[in-house]
Amino acid sequence: MTAGGFSHKSAVRRAGAGPPRKKGRNTAMQFSELSLRPEILRATQAMGFTEMTEIQQKAIPLMLEGHDMIAKAPTGTGKTVAFGIPILSQIDTARKKPQAVILSPTRELAQQIAADLQDLAQFMDGVRIVCVYGGAGLEKQQKQLKAGCQIVVATPGRLMDHYRHHAIDVSEVETVVLDEADEMLNMGFYKDVRHIIDLMKHRKSLSMFSATISREVLDIGWLYQKNAAEVDVQPMLESMPKIAQYKLLTTGRDKLSDLAQIIISEDYKRVMVFCNTKYNTGMLANQLARLNFNVDCLHGDLSQAERNRIMSRFRAGEIAVLVATDVAARGIDVSDVDAVINYDVPEDNEHYTHRIGRTGRARREGASYLFYTKEEEKRVDTLLRLTRNTDDCRSVHFDFNHEKLVVEEQKKEDKFQIRCYF
Repeated sequence: MTAGGFSHKSAVRRAGAGPPRKKGRNTAMQFSELSLRPEILRATQAMGFTEMTEIQQKAIPLMLEGHDMIAKAPTGTGKTVAFGIPILSQIDTARKKPQAVILSPTRELAQQIAADLQDLAQFMDGVRIVCVYGGAGLEKQQKQLKAGCQIVVATPGRLMDHYRHHAIDVSEVETVVLDEADEMLNMGFYKDVRHIIDLMKHRKSLSMFSATISREVLDIGWLYQKNAAEVDVQPMLESMPKIAQYKLLTTGRDKLSDLAQIIISEDYKRVMVFCNTKYNTGMLANQLARLNFNVDCLHGDLSQAERNRIMSRFRAGEIAVLVATDVAARGIDVSDVDAVINYDVPEDNEHYTHRIGRTGRARREGASYLFYTKEEEKRVDTLLRLTRNTDDCRSVHFDFNHEKLVVEEQKKEDKFQIRCYF
């Protein structure tokens, strides 16, 4: 293992942050310091970007040089721009075949990536970006692909569908990016991802961006990357979400009323509630609807059109409570979620981190609640310990009238069991 926490088969080198910087309080590089196309620089200015984030500062120069790269960076650090700028910088608009493929674990994230790339390319003539994903008609996407494009953003399964139908030509693809690689491989796309990479016979670079470096991510690196650069970005204190974490001991009988009372008493306007299964998601949404909440649910069985409609309404404030599964919510970017409620204890430790990260964005304060029963107490203790949230998550209970939450005082433990006698 390297000092950054992950290792590589081939000679992995540590990524620098571009050109040497003078020591000082403000060391962030400006986009203007890079030798970018004027159209791309103009787009960053139009998007309100001046200084680069750490991941952008480290990744962009490396990708511009054509290096393979494995980057560990938290959600919300600007990863799309980090790989989007190098890809657009190397695009030949005269060629109408795909030159870059970006793989995403979910359709929502794929759509988000494509939209961000469109913004970066808004002043570039002749750049076509096509987004393909499951849940939408194959024929429409096939027409878009056959019309010609330079960049394809896709979910692995749908890209394979188009390849089998001879709708996409990957013979000129030079750049491959795996975004949220850990989640994508953990979702069962390992074989599809390998097959897709194998198809890119003229691939010059493979970059992987991931919140965590799993065994599967390392395996892909071992198999396909050569002399890859390693980037490890830690969350900065000033950019970390401001999330007040609470855990509530409840019962199966009281869970629904506890949930409703939290939303009402705290006057939350936009809430995400997470359940572990599609069944629980639908059932809870129906129960909340009967209590007159503006609620809807998001899960994998919905059509893409329905998912888009629900998310549009949630962003517009027409839906106050969105009940979702972990997979369905992956890639959703809503900046003003007041609170996240874990109605079910997450089955995967990483899901807890992803869930609570939906609130407290854009320098806003947020809150997260973890519901658990007496039988789940040990599981919750383990979950918080492994995600390093034990000290941050405060226990709460309702007052006598079941109207307001009361934050319990934290017990100070004598970890060393030292006693002094006089």
